[in-house]
Amino acid sequence: MTPPTSAVSTLSTQLTTPARQWTDYWLDGWQRTILFWDVLRQRSDEYYQQRAKAVPHVLSFDTELVMDGRIFDRPVNYGLVKIKPPEGVVTDPKKRPFVVVDPRAGHGPGIGGFKADSELGVAMRAGHPCYFVGFSPDPMPGQTIEDIMRAEAVFLEKIIALHPQADGKPCVIGNCQAGWAVLMVAAIRPELFGPLIIPGSPLSYWAGVEGQNPMRYTGGLAGGSWVTALMSDLGAGKFDGAHLVGNFENLNPANTLWAKNYDLWSRVDTEGPRFLEFEKWWGGHVNLNAEEMQWIVDQLFVGNRLATAEIVTSDGVRIDLRNIRSPIICFCSKGDNITPPQQALGWICDLYQKDQDILAQGQTIVYAIHESIGHLGIFVSGGVARKEHQEFASNIDLIDVLPPGLYEAVMTPKTVDSVNPDLIGGDWIVRFERRTLDDVRAIVQPDPDNEQRFATARRVSEINLGLYRTLFQPFVQAFASSQAAEWLHKLNPSELPYELFSDRNPLMRQIAQLAEQIRQQRQPVSSDNPLLQAQAMISDGIVAALDGYRDLRDHSMEQIFLAIYSSPLLQALAGMRASDEPPRRRPGLEPERISFIEQRIAELKARIAEGSWQEAAIRSLVYIGMAGPGVDERAFNELRQIRAEHGGLTLAEFKQMLREQFFALLLNRDEALAAIPQMLPADAAERARILEKIRLVTSAAGAVTGERAERLAQIEKLFEVVPSVEASAVKAD
Repeated sequence: MTPPTSAVSTLSTQLTTPARQWTDYWLDGWQRTILFWDVLRQRSDEYYQQRAKAVPHVLSFDTELVMDGRIFDRPVNYGLVKIKPPEGVVTDPKKRPFVVVDPRAGHGPGIGGFKADSELGVAMRAGHPCYFVGFSPDPMPGQTIEDIMRAEAVFLEKIIALHPQADGKPCVIGNCQAGWAVLMVAAIRPELFGPLIIPGSPLSYWAGVEGQNPMRYTGGLAGGSWVTALMSDLGAGKFDGAHLVGNFENLNPANTLWAKNYDLWSRVDTEGPRFLEFEKWWGGHVNLNAEEMQWIVDQLFVGNRLATAEIVTSDGVRIDLRNIRSPIICFCSKGDNITPPQQALGWICDLYQKDQDILAQGQTIVYAIHESIGHLGIFVSGGVARKEHQEFASNIDLIDVLPPGLYEAVMTPKTVDSVNPDLIGGDWIVRFERRTLDDVRAIVQPDPDNEQRFATARRVSEINLGLYRTLFQPFVQAFASSQAAEWLHKLNPSELPYELFSDRNPLMRQIAQLAEQIRQQRQPVSSDNPLLQAQAMISDGIVAALDGYRDLRDHSMEQIFLAIYSSPLLQALAGMRASDEPPRRRPGLEPERISFIEQRIAELKARIAEGSWQEAAIRSLVYIGMAGPGVDERAFNELRQIRAEHGGLTLAEFKQMLREQFFALLLNRDEALAAIPQMLPADAAERARILEKIRLVTSAAGAVTGERAERLAQIEKLFEVVPSVEASAVKAD
């Protein structure tokens, strides 16, 4: 029954001030509680509506199915859809397509197109056709990670075939766990990819700094991946994605146990729609096959084999990230407690020992580090979409043609005083500045002792998994059933609230009606009520207490892990001998790779003096640019306009030419510069025209100063027409 709201209100006006404040607060709190329960009921209804769909997702755009992986020869629960541009947005078929691949890490698909300001939204506004790779809740029988890799390669082949006019291969965005998945495909099929953007993607799972981000210790503290095998056996051959969601939620108990629900309850009049929108994705749990999850944990989470080229496919192909020919953009954040910058960038230190190694592989790596955004904000924050993702999308061609090397994307606000504002694509000016491996090592802080501990944990995991499979797995599998797995799923702490607050619970049947009555008679408490302030203080105290528990737990986890796996005795028992050799394989340059590089160097040296005025102009620009603070988007956009005016090179041809000129300068700078006059036309006016375009490009970001100015002056001398001896003699006569 609804309490007599009007009577309470009348009575409160007759009471003294403290009593009236108490009754006002009591009435408001009671109403908020009913409305809060009703929002939870709506969340449960939304949850079951999503579960009833064949392919539940949270995309905010209309889609058109292109390919269904469930009908492939090796079926997978993945599909490719084309995103239909919203009204008023026009895409250009000549621009490279964007493909967003969402993570299958416990949640359903769609976070990459969750709202208008999203990865898909900004890419379409930049004129790019967009595609999305999603998945259904349950895997196909026998589906493996390799099957998914093959399916994603087929999807890309289809996209390329659908866009024969596109100037560049598809840009692929792999969010979180999808990042390592698309990189593995790119390492095997590099010809299918344009630039790869991997936001919040963990690639080096052992990396980290002591005192921070203890999630990396959980595998070792559990004794390894035998727990994964046990949970998959209890799930009758499937791994419940709710377990992964629970692991995420355990990282921040204050938010999970209190703040998330308190924020909804305290602002229930306005917070409901935002809460339901996010929970629609957060609660859409999906499953993985036991084989898939075991592979992920053994090879990646505990094994950490991807970053050192230790993974070999069933048909004998080694997955080496150095085989990727397209630029790799790593976007991470200092505020991300799931994929901190150390795990997002550590693979670079694992694969490469010297800066020259990156150049020798012809690889371009760009990284950008946000100062504060959390893990989910990397994908769903509107501010991040309007800044980082928009800049990546609008400058994707520039990223694609960057010379090999290591860069950091530096973004500064566009102002009224910015030089050449018409050459700036958005609200930010992006510049790609050269970095070294020492810069990355300063972020990652690699530690040989840490490597030894995690290598020991990996070996212990292998031993425990073998013991479990031999001694216990047959009994667990004998008693496991799909019915028991369903009950375990329902009782999972990440799943149970949906059952409790749904209309299936008889106690919740009157909540909707009661909430509707309250909305008609809503009496929110005054904002200056002291009890409301006391409520906020109590909430802050609860959050502080839970944060204190989290910090103590995390510190204890770290100390226990260090104490166990630093033990020389355990390391010896696990076969980890103390020596000068690193505890895991460090990929070097194999003889065949060295032979290829040497052959390529010889070819480039032989052609240093060859080429037309186009090669000479690009060589000049590269030479001047190598002295500057970085590659500015305005310079590239100026060059793009010049290239369009002359109807010249395709983007792929331009990229190839730029890289050859870059390597020519690296191999023999003096000879490469001396050859420029021979490559230019003899006509002085034509040389002057080419030189003027070089000046336009070099000054696009502002006045040319310092060493760049000196190099420009050096190029200007090379462009001068020197009279030949014969011509001088004729003139003298």
